[in-house]
Amino acid sequence: MSSSAFVKQLSGDFNNLEKRLSIWTKLNLDPPLLFALVVLTGFGLLVLYSATDGNQAEMRRQIIFIGLAFIVMFSVAQVDVRVMRRWAPLMYLGSLSLLIAVLFFGSTTNGAQRWLDLPGLPRFQPSEIMKIVLPLTLAAYFSRRAIPPGLKHIFWSLVLLGLPAVLIAMEPDLGTALLIGVSGIFVLLLAGINWKLVGSALGVGFLSIPAMWIFYLKDYQQQRILTFLNPENDPLGTGWNIIQSKTAIGSGGIYGKGWLNGVQSRLDFLPEGQTDFIVAVLAEEFGLAGVLFLLVLYIAIIARGLYIAAISSDMFTRLLAGSITLTFFVYVFVNIGMVSGILPVVGVPLPMVSLGGTSIVTLMLGFGILMSIHSHGKTAFRYAN
Repeated sequence: MSSSAFVKQLSGDFNNLEKRLSIWTKLNLDPPLLFALVVLTGFGLLVLYSATDGNQAEMRRQIIFIGLAFIVMFSVAQVDVRVMRRWAPLMYLGSLSLLIAVLFFGSTTNGAQRWLDLPGLPRFQPSEIMKIVLPLTLAAYFSRRAIPPGLKHIFWSLVLLGLPAVLIAMEPDLGTALLIGVSGIFVLLLAGINWKLVGSALGVGFLSIPAMWIFYLKDYQQQRILTFLNPENDPLGTGWNIIQSKTAIGSGGIYGKGWLNGVQSRLDFLPEGQTDFIVAVLAEEFGLAGVLFLLVLYIAIIARGLYIAAISSDMFTRLLAGSITLTFFVYVFVNIGMVSGILPVVGVPLPMVSLGGTSIVTLMLGFGILMSIHSHGKTAFRYAN
């Protein structure tokens, strides 16, 4: 092939690539992120079918919510992030009002008042909405101020963070309150807060542990921590869940027992196998290979989110994309950590895999924001992906 022919062919390949990319650009979607999400939700449905023992009603409900979640993601991706920044204060006030309404009018399940039943709407958990609204609000707040933030702005950002965290903790839902607090802390860290302040805050938090143990933590929360430290102390009581979880994980071996062939979950030895402990179901039936496949999908999603944050052109989109991605990482880490026994059980579902409606819609809303940032933001590497 002559050099001129090679150059023409190469030019044609680049033109075809640009046309394919432009289609996704017009749809405001990010192909690598979308592909990873589709594969993850498909794999999650496969595991959930086994975890629910083929319960048709629950599977149908989950599929409906997944479809709704993708619609929400696509719709949000069409909205310019600058519009989101303008509406952030009202969204924060609205979400805060819903959290207050939960304390007065919320539905109670298993001793926790966390849900709202509004006429004409499915039951939903307002704390899930705050997982997105809080980092959006803080990112908008810091985008209009000097970076790194001074003490005054750090104080007001902590007020914005603390109000929803306290309301959620009163439901009570300490696990979600901590995760929402973490989502706000990530915005602070990405905004360039002085590490001396971070160290001081960690020191104060460490010194306050005895007081929190005595005056704040309820009996069942204290018991969760004690069970984490020594689950074998009460193997038939509080330690049952984590012992059965680790048994299921270990019994799966390298390649697992096969789909629908799990013993711990299908014989009801493993409580909450369709929600908090679904990783144990996966590990027993698909083994280490299945868990590694799941982790690869999560790593791909997290890496793509961080890439979008890194090439964002302004402070608002960079803070927002980074905090959404890092918060997603924390959800994955906490769930897998508690199921494998390296963290206390706090009732955090596995993102995109566990049974749950509001959770998966909220997560996809966050990914819609990431796609909006990537498609609407002016980046230095527009066609680098």
